[in-house]
Amino acid sequence: MSNSPVRAQAKGAGRVRVEGNSAVGEHGVAKQTKATKRTPKGAAGATTTPSTTTSAKKPAAGTGSAAKKTPAARTAPAAKVAPAKARPESRLAMVRRARKINRELAEVYPYAHPELDFRNPFELLVATVLSAQTTDLRVNQTTPALFAKYPTPEDLAAAVPEEVEELIRPTGFFRAKTKSIMGLATALRDDFGGEVPGRLEDLVKLPGVGRKTAFVVLGNAFGVPGITVDTHFMRLVRRWRWTEQEDPVKIEAEIAEIFPKSEWTMLSHRVIFHGRRICHARKPACGACPITHLCPAYGEGETDPEKAKKLLKYEMGGFPGQRLNPPPDYPGRPAPPLGASS
Repeated sequence: MSNSPVRAQAKGAGRVRVEGNSAVGEHGVAKQTKATKRTPKGAAGATTTPSTTTSAKKPAAGTGSAAKKTPAARTAPAAKVAPAKARPESRLAMVRRARKINRELAEVYPYAHPELDFRNPFELLVATVLSAQTTDLRVNQTTPALFAKYPTPEDLAAAVPEEVEELIRPTGFFRAKTKSIMGLATALRDDFGGEVPGRLEDLVKLPGVGRKTAFVVLGNAFGVPGITVDTHFMRLVRRWRWTEQEDPVKIEAEIAEIFPKSEWTMLSHRVIFHGRRICHARKPACGACPITHLCPAYGEGETDPEKAKKLLKYEMGGFPGQRLNPPPDYPGRPAPPLGASS
């Protein structure tokens, strides 16, 4: 497959979903007509003798067009036919569908990667902590000046807090983040010889470092497989019905049972890429999605292909990516530095 970021034709695009959309009622039903016509008075063949008129029998109840409806018949509602229940997806079918989604996302995003700029584990660790409640783009635009002034844990641990706050102010929550990154730098200096540890149990002891941050560092700086459960990952795995959990740790555990460990890191990148580019939180670009044929949530967003294309972000929409220094195989444009126009 070529590295073109957008397929010529999204699989399943334009597909009409019929579940739950069956028509109610019928159209074009002809009005019921009477089987006989009333004969006018005095017409030829009409019987007018008293014996004939008094001996005529009334039609049996409930038969013939002239039969009167009983009160029960007039008020009883028509019998409703229960709609056929959709067969629930089995666990095996869900696992197969999930793995197929992963394989197809690998074709769509062969260049998926962590979208934070970094040159070593320390830079990745600090950048990941700074990425909370902001975009990777804003972090990437902020960290060059930070790392130029404080390139090592020892340097950052000895910094003046107010100066660090000013440097990272664009990322938001700069006071709390300053406390976290200076605290973790101090711990690295004092407890780990100035080196970032490569074990989960050590990383999560550092200030401001949780499981998500730890797995980002382990997977991308040390090659240790891990599932990064960020907001995009949580949203998509629930839309795809891989899990119904809401707690990140429980989501991580359930997804880990679906995929082999060797896939965990790249699965995280692919799902996050898809969430940022196509399957947005507020208005997914369903009409431009390449996996609609595998998505049980198809139709939650814009299904018109032309309108959906306008919702695409980053390289798929022709806009700069989030990294100032993306990998060589990235098909989009690098992001501009802080203060520069795109």
